[in-house]
Formats: sequence, C-alpha cells, structure tokens
Amino acid sequence: MSTRESFDYVVVGAGSAGAAVASRLTEDPTVSVLLLEAGPPADALEVSMPAAFASLFKTRWDWNFETTPQSSLGGRRAYWPRMKALGGCSSMNAMMYVRGARADFDGWKRDFGAVGWSYDEVLPYFLRSEDNSRGTNGYHATGGPLHVEDRRYRYETPHAWVDSAVAHGLAANDDFNGETQDGAGVYQVTCHNGRRWSTASAFLDERAQARPNLTVRTDALTTKVLLEGGRAVGVTYLAEGRLEHAWADAEVVLSGGAINSPQLLMLSGIGPADHLAEHGIDVAVDLPGVGENLHDHPVTPLLWRTTAKDLGVHHVTPMRLVQWQATGRGPLSSNVGETGGFVATRAGLEGPDIQFICAPTGFYDNGLNEPDGPTFTTGVVLVDVASRGRLRLRGSDPRWKPELDPAYFAEQVDLDAVRAGCRTAAEIASTGPLADLLTAPYLRRSDDEAALDDTIARWSQTLYHPVGTCAMGTHDAAVVDPELRVRGVEGLRVADASVMPKITRGNTNAPSIMIGEKAADLLRGRTLAGPRTEQRAPGTTKEAAR
Repeated sequence: MSTRESFDYVVVGAGSAGAAVASRLTEDPTVSVLLLEAGPPADALEVSMPAAFASLFKTRWDWNFETTPQSSLGGRRAYWPRMKALGGCSSMNAMMYVRGARADFDGWKRDFGAVGWSYDEVLPYFLRSEDNSRGTNGYHATGGPLHVEDRRYRYETPHAWVDSAVAHGLAANDDFNGETQDGAGVYQVTCHNGRRWSTASAFLDERAQARPNLTVRTDALTTKVLLEGGRAVGVTYLAEGRLEHAWADAEVVLSGGAINSPQLLMLSGIGPADHLAEHGIDVAVDLPGVGENLHDHPVTPLLWRTTAKDLGVHHVTPMRLVQWQATGRGPLSSNVGETGGFVATRAGLEGPDIQFICAPTGFYDNGLNEPDGPTFTTGVVLVDVASRGRLRLRGSDPRWKPELDPAYFAEQVDLDAVRAGCRTAAEIASTGPLADLLTAPYLRRSDDEAALDDTIARWSQTLYHPVGTCAMGTHDAAVVDPELRVRGVEGLRVADASVMPKITRGNTNAPSIMIGEKAADLLRGRTLAGPRTEQRAPGTTKEAAR
C-alpha cells in the first residue's frame, strides 16, 4: 500500500504569485509545502534573453490559448500566449515593472470591499520583494529577491518618443512607480545584469529549492481539488501519465492564473451550478462568480516606417549574441519595449486610461510576423477597462482548454479611449525629434479616423494580462473574500491575477507578485505593517549591506 503523501500546504502553479507564496511560506522551517507546476523548468536560452521573449510564443513552453471570435475585432480569435514553466508568465513576459496606480488599489477597497488592499496597505509588499538598482526611497527598496533595474542598452527611437511626447505636452516622468503614474518616461525591468529575472529566479533559486520543507514538482498538471465535508483536503494531479494524490493538512492555494485557477475550481465542482451540470460535474459549491469578470488590456499597435539606423532588426547577429552571453550587455539585453507613458483621455478619471509602449521594431500580430523594412511601434494600451467577459469550460477533461471571451470593446467607452489614445500617439509621432525619424504609417493608410478604426479592428491584440475570473471582495459576485478564501469552502484560497476585481493600470506581473507576497502572510495570519527597506546605495551588495 502506498504511503499517504501530505504537506501543510499544496500550492498549484509556480508562476508570478505561486512562486512567491511557496517560497515565503517555507522560510518557516516548521511549514511544509508542495508546489505543483504543469510545465517544466524554464531553462531555455530564450527565457533569460530579454529581447527574445516573443520567440517563446507557440512553442512547447506556451499554453497557446485563444479567445472566442471577437465581434469588435472583425470576428477574429485573439491568440493568448501563457507560459507553461517555472516562473509562469514572468518567464515569458516583456519584463516591464509597473505596479499600477494608487487609484487601482484604493478602488479595490472602496468599490469591491477588498479590505486590506488599499495602496498604502499593499505598498509594503511591493517593497518587500524589490531589489531596485536605483536604491531605496519611499517608493522603492533594496534587499528583496526580485531584481529591478534600468536596462543596459537603449535604442534611439524609443527615447526620441519620450522627447516628442514631452514636447507634445506630456509630463516627464522618471518613475512610473513613484508619486504619480502620469507622463512619459523609461520603463524599469525585472532583469539582473541584463538577463531576465523571473519569479523562478527570485523565489525558487537553488537555495530555496534546497529547503527540505519545499517540494517542487514540474510537469505535474493538477486536475482536481479534493473536498471532504466542505473543506479542501488535497489535490489530484497527472505526472508521467499517472494520477497522483497530494494531501494538505492546512490549506490548498490555487495560483494558476486567470485561466487555470477558475478552470480548476469548476473541474472541482466549485462554480456556476448550471454550467457545471452541463458538463456532468457534481456541484460542490454553487459559486456563480467563478469565471466571470474576465478582462484584459487590449493593445493597438501603430507602426511607422523609419529612417533610424539603430533598430532591433539590425542586431540579430552572432556577434550580438556572443556579446550578451559574455557580458549581459548590448541590444539583446533590451526588452525592446523600452519607453512609454500614461495619459488620461478625458477629464474626471481617477488615473490614466491609456498606456503607451514604444519599441524600435515593428511589433504586431504578437511578433509572429515581421514588417518588410525598418519600422517603429507605439502600442496604444487600454488600461482602464470597462468591458467584461467570462471563462467557461469546454468539457470535464482538465487537459481541454477553456472557452475565453474577454469581450474586447464591448463597452463604447473602451473604444472611445483607444481612439483617443491612437490620435495622441499619431500627434506625438509628428512632433519633435521623432518626426525626423518616421516617414509614413505602416499597416494603415494614414492617421485619419477611418484608418485608425480599421487598424483597431484589424490589429488589436492582447497585452497578455488576463485577470479577474476569481474576483476578490465582499460583493455578491466575489469568488474570494479579502483574505483570498474561496467562498463556501474551507481551507482553499486563490492567489494570482484572477483575484483582481479590476485590472491595474499597467503591466500585471508586479501586482501579481504582490498578491503572492500578501497571500503568504494571510496564510500565516500576519500583516506586514511597514516596508522592509535596507538603506543601501545602488550597486552595494547585500553581503556588504549586512
């Protein structure tokens, strides 16, 4: 008879949040954790090379999801890449470190009853993670496991965009995670010495995985949460073709992200009762909010032909590869989306509704196609999203991909904001030093209204930030409470981007890590009262700081 395998905690998903949860819990040597990851270790060269992130799309590393046909996109299905490996999407993303606006977190608390999640209450968790190359101030910290740095190479055109944006009227902003998010500037990245620094690097390094109380299993697809008497007591998972069981003496934590976590809840009988019954799944808890509230940041890529000589296409050479491998420097150390900014397109908003991301290359169709000549891109990103879709099962087999409908631009206010953002982007492109580098629009006839509307419908895509499908709060549609506990089930929590009741303004990796950090403390019954910041100058080693 096989031995019953039990742990204090079973954490499902080793992505941006899950890696932080498991690592922080096992800092206590009396606590045992099993961390299950459906994918393999993230050991490909392309993972660590910042410029190569899009080369991971549609490979064995990719869940390779797609949405239902989107009427606002001309009936197209949008491709959604998601990383299937240690570190989750932090091992595939463009590495931009953006926390979101103060209004995002204050809005979670005010509008959704997410007590404990205001900006002032979550800031200490951002700081606890961070080791910022700029040093310590009221908004940044050093000494944490997550390296954040200024990139080690800068292209001409993205920085010309900043100068042109300021000339157009945007404020100069040297820190989107500082006092205000508005304005134009340079993005910091989750890199270390010119190489990607994922949550696998930050929280699951050799020292963490050497802890006897942390067990990490890769290539392990969790298939069901086991329930007994209304309590989560463990999970089943597939590994090497066998169905295995793992038991949790304390709690089960789902950190599979906005797609996998609600899917697993439904497969376990937790979700909308009528929908589960359609697929022959026994209903354990009728929780209608599971899978609802799906939303994402759509981005519309605006491209121009350029006369610039320093572009991404110029540096895909063996010499540049050798340079990056040897020194962590050169163009391949750039995440390509170097600069950008945030603006509000109308009065009365609490924060910006549009983000710009600028790249010295022609990035469209998820980078799966390349322009026929030198091009520059400004991505116009909707970050204050009103439209809401949903996720549904296609069947009861955990290996089947769920149905994803983000309902892009279902609300007119979203489309109006993107139109306004595109107009601003076009005006910036014809202003200042950038105007001297750009010649004609690419992929669209011109910058007139009809051409912009056609571009939005034809080329808009995901910015890879689905959230909201296990929304947090005290409202009727909430799936988890402010302690991240699944309603109606004891011993079960969700900690990942799915708990965001509303998407943050900007890239979602940093707030997902924060959610994992805070979840670990909630599990331990404590709250971080203040930032853990070592007063250390940039470049000083942690050992020297001690």
